[in-house]
Amino acid sequence: MPSVRHVSHAFLRRQGLTTVFGNPGSNELPFLAELPDSFRYVLGLHEGAVVGMADGYAQATGRPVLVNLHAASGSGNAMGTLTNAVVSRTPLVIVAGQQVRSAIGPESHLSIVDAPALMKPLVGWAGEPACAQDVPRALAQAVFEARLQRRPTFLSVPYDDWAADAGDNSLAVLDRQVQRCSAPGGDQADALVEQVRAARRPALVLGGDIDSAGLFDDAVRLAERLECPVWAAPSLFRLPFPNRHPQFRGVLPAGIAPVAKAFEGHDLVLVLGAPVFRYHEYLPGRYLPEDTRLLQVTDDASAVARAPMGEALVADPAAVIGLLVEALDAPAAPTAAYRPVPEPPGARGPLLHPEQVFAALRDELPEDTSYVVESTSTNAAWWRQMDLRRPGSYYFPAAGGLGFGLPGAVGVALARPDRPVVGVIGDGSANYGITALWTAAQHRVPVTIVLLRNGTYGALRWFGDLLGVPNAPGMDIPGMDFTRIAEGYGVSARHAGDVEELRAVLAERPDGPRLVQVDTALTTPS
Repeated sequence: MPSVRHVSHAFLRRQGLTTVFGNPGSNELPFLAELPDSFRYVLGLHEGAVVGMADGYAQATGRPVLVNLHAASGSGNAMGTLTNAVVSRTPLVIVAGQQVRSAIGPESHLSIVDAPALMKPLVGWAGEPACAQDVPRALAQAVFEARLQRRPTFLSVPYDDWAADAGDNSLAVLDRQVQRCSAPGGDQADALVEQVRAARRPALVLGGDIDSAGLFDDAVRLAERLECPVWAAPSLFRLPFPNRHPQFRGVLPAGIAPVAKAFEGHDLVLVLGAPVFRYHEYLPGRYLPEDTRLLQVTDDASAVARAPMGEALVADPAAVIGLLVEALDAPAAPTAAYRPVPEPPGARGPLLHPEQVFAALRDELPEDTSYVVESTSTNAAWWRQMDLRRPGSYYFPAAGGLGFGLPGAVGVALARPDRPVVGVIGDGSANYGITALWTAAQHRVPVTIVLLRNGTYGALRWFGDLLGVPNAPGMDIPGMDFTRIAEGYGVSARHAGDVEELRAVLAERPDGPRLVQVDTALTTPS
């Protein structure tokens, strides 16, 4: 009779979850025993970096990925980075080891009586099998819940379960397939098309889910048929539309009043693949102009339920985009050429302006480069200089929690060896996931980390000014040389002192990881 471990490994192999990101402890070793040669275990040195790498990998592949964490302590370490995966709706399947069953009640070392409760505030589903024979089924549920909900899931497994007999019924899980289909039809479809057709001045708002679902080019086709302005939803974590397209108006500001101001004069706002809305700055006002209607289309029912205004349709955005593209007449081409890029400001003494750095990235790297960005104080400079026209070009920490960027870049590069991958990381952000450099070195991941060093938490300084707290302590982080840190982890590193040197370094095409440190002037996010 097969063991629980044997059936579980076979199920994971059939479901394509053969790349495992982890930082194991003693409770996890029985799961890792006899791991098939077809599996790849990607070791991270801290659980936050592990989840960040897995998040980037799953986003880039569009498939669930397995994360292996150690009991409650390791799972707790991962929760900060996990918040980004939750908001970006990344299908992570987290499996953590639990003490042997007989030791849980007495709360022996490395046990937790209610392990699922630890993660339930964040994950879409959490569980612990009632008995060893239920482990394969529970593992399947964790995988399918992650896939269907597009949210992380969590499974705690007592480590003596893995060697137990699985039972004959457990084999039924191997052939399970779960799919989801959701499209408007009949009167619902007719009403949707009529609403859009009847709009005199529609506007389109696209969320990160559009790029996650592979709908980047479809969204362009729809926008060009509607011939309307296009915004990206606020608090953007993926770019759903070419940022220099003539119809693109940028990322909506993350405040109630400025969002409403952007919609003035529009009678219909169609929101696809985004919550309504992820505000950040407290700028109160009316949600919408008086004569503006909002229609939200998303497959995220919880986002619909919590929205404070507008009509909503819980449906697959792909089906809705297809329906509208077919129903609307199409112009022959975009109404105008893509917008040109402005000249970046010059250097401020020995410090480069971030726009100079981003202009160098744009000019020296291939057009299909994927950028994982975690340099929040340079956000405005980024959008002024970049020209991103392809799907999967932009990743950002979805919940705003630092620690995704550097590990996320490693994960994206592992998932997409066919595309150049660059992490654009601030010095404040880098320290949250710095151990991912070691993983990049061990796996010879061809990722470039461009480290912007300004010696301070720039975004926090900007926010302090907004809140009337300009001189709060703990803002500055001087004295760090990331080239030496990177070399200590086994990653080659350079310090680029001027624009010409930076461009020359970026023009090189190394076959492994590298870090390029650039000293930059302090800028604000907007």
